[in-house]
Amino acid sequence: MEKKLYEWQEKCLERWFGNHGRGMVQAVTGAGKTMLALEAVKRLDEKLSGELLVRIVVPSAGLMRQWERSLREFLEARSRRGAAPEDLRRQIGLRGGGQKSAAERKYMIYVINSARYELARQILTELREGKAVFLLADECHHYGSGQNRLIFEFYPYIKEYEKNYFAMGLSATLPAGEERSYLEAALGRRIYNYGIAEASGEQTVCQYDIYHISIAFLGEERHAYEEMTDNMARLYNKLSMLCPSMKGVSQKERFEILRNLCGGRDRRAAKMASGYMMLTYKRKRLVCLAAERMACVCELVERLGIREKIIIFGERISQADQLYRILTERYPGRVGRYHSQMGQQVNKNTLSGFGRGELRILISCKAIDEGVDVPDASVGIILSGTSRQRQRVQRLGRIIRNAEGKTRASLYYLHVEESSEDSCFLPNMGNSSIFELAYREETGGFQNPPYDEATENLLLSMREKGADSKLLEEAERCIRLGAVRADWKRQAEELEAEIEKAEGVRERNYWVCMKALCIEKND
Repeated sequence: MEKKLYEWQEKCLERWFGNHGRGMVQAVTGAGKTMLALEAVKRLDEKLSGELLVRIVVPSAGLMRQWERSLREFLEARSRRGAAPEDLRRQIGLRGGGQKSAAERKYMIYVINSARYELARQILTELREGKAVFLLADECHHYGSGQNRLIFEFYPYIKEYEKNYFAMGLSATLPAGEERSYLEAALGRRIYNYGIAEASGEQTVCQYDIYHISIAFLGEERHAYEEMTDNMARLYNKLSMLCPSMKGVSQKERFEILRNLCGGRDRRAAKMASGYMMLTYKRKRLVCLAAERMACVCELVERLGIREKIIIFGERISQADQLYRILTERYPGRVGRYHSQMGQQVNKNTLSGFGRGELRILISCKAIDEGVDVPDASVGIILSGTSRQRQRVQRLGRIIRNAEGKTRASLYYLHVEESSEDSCFLPNMGNSSIFELAYREETGGFQNPPYDEATENLLLSMREKGADSKLLEEAERCIRLGAVRADWKRQAEELEAEIEKAEGVRERNYWVCMKALCIEKND
């Protein structure tokens, strides 16, 4: 059966066709950009009586395989002539990631590295032959700069064939400035913006909560951070006197000025600018690799339970590998890692194992930010963060895709309290909730003030009613687990339903405790 489109997808398609089949779509990861694009392909192809050629560009081989699977399933579900799956597969060609299909197939999927030097020529040839071509640029924010721009080299030469050229760009976060202008020239203006708050409110994506967890430097780390910060302040003051233009500009502009100073003729300024840049990188590394992050994540995973499907995002491969070794000892055969040094086949096998549920914890670096579709992953942990909004949106998108039986997702963002690291992961999220927690390794516990107050009242009430030590001990176990979740904030009716379907006494006790806290909260 054909899947009904969301209302936003129908509106977007209406605008796209109204804009002569061109335009860029900015939509949160998990909201259905792929289905939108495939429906555009279908409707345009029907309009052109099946004469459309489709050229899809993606940033990675993993995303190419994902598009191939989605396109094949889409074509098989909509085949009106009862074509055999093998016949439909032969319509799809791949270029990149070791694949070199003939470029004449109706549907071609290119990895950008292969597309740079051949796609523009291919499209121009097809248009000159009188064919209709639909260029679909997925994750199009990658293609507005550098060598990737070469895929659009055909555009200045197609004026007389423009009626046969169609384009759509897809991204969760479109670029700005010159890159945006370049993309608009080849793909069309932005025709639709579908953000996180809107998607969450319309339940296009799963409802979610974000937990900010503050951690602390250990003694030696704190001393090193403060020393580097003081040295950076002294250097910055001196550089500001030499180069007053550094004042009152953005961080990006400031670093551009510093890079220019590093290569300038003024040796004194170059030395100070190089020293400032080096201290910046060292301080960032210190924050990223703060020792308490590892202890916090391990404690968090233990409380969440191995039944959850968890994706852990890091910035450093060494950090990801260290965490993998620790968690593998605790949960043998249930943990996988995915990063650029693991090799393509190993990464592919890891994702397959995670998708099938054989692996329950996936530790990753930047390689997983795009092109991974695991709808049933319900927990994300940001082991070490990023200041880039695009990467933050993409990481949240990994866990908020709707799936059968999935009611809510949780994202945990770790930040060092005493540093310049952002304390807020994603502001302005609409109806989703933010919870502020703190973790301290010396106590091995999480501090959650509103929750802690409610649990103290519950335990006091139980003691006053004569609860024995065994019952109190079980309540404390449940309370410990609930400190890193929002279950106690749910409605009593929801919690009663969880009690009814609980598997085993311990799980049932947990939900009974959460219901008691819910009632305590509302009294």
